[in-house]
Amino acid sequence: MARNGYNEGCLAAHALDLVGDRWAILVLRELMLGPKRFGAIKAGLPGIATNVLTQRLDDLAAAALLERRTLPPPANVAVYALTPAGQDARLIIDALCLWGVRQPGHDPRKFISPTALMLSMQVMYHAPADAPALTAAFTMGGEIFATRADAEGFHVQPAPDDTAALRLAGPANAMAAVIYGPLPLADSLSTGGVRFDGDPAMGQALIDRFALRR
Repeated sequence: MARNGYNEGCLAAHALDLVGDRWAILVLRELMLGPKRFGAIKAGLPGIATNVLTQRLDDLAAAALLERRTLPPPANVAVYALTPAGQDARLIIDALCLWGVRQPGHDPRKFISPTALMLSMQVMYHAPADAPALTAAFTMGGEIFATRADAEGFHVQPAPDDTAALRLAGPANAMAAVIYGPLPLADSLSTGGVRFDGDPAMGQALIDRFALRR
């Protein structure tokens, strides 16, 4: 319906004309932390058909929410990147997260992409004003994130960080269980789904700053 248009002057309807098609807002989600190749976007959206992803990328490009770029040498590969208007859709994603966490029926066992987990952690982060800064590197499959958790928020960059005080590696769903689960860090790690390197007390202090606040 969204591609055909709602034919309404309502601003919400106009927004849905742009991003209301199925998968559209999730395609934007996968690009929120930086440009990606087609295959990387598809990996973050395993339920989407290849032809549907192609169509959504075309639609979002036509709406000036993303653009196709070629990375400079030596990469020389095509990637998709958000425009400033596309980046502004982060407000929509954050609002959906905050609204969705309060609704019953959420099943954390279902697939979550590494990017989706990082974005949710930014939304669900809370730290006191005197919280010391903590640095952590998260590795989930082929995606690596350098993060800094301080009194201002949880900051994420899709890049390696060899200087991070804490290092966590494992599948995104196992990582989500460690971050949001009710068990202490040591007990969560005992299942073997996530590898942790660093000071355990510091690691516990980090995950204590995240909660699915309903």
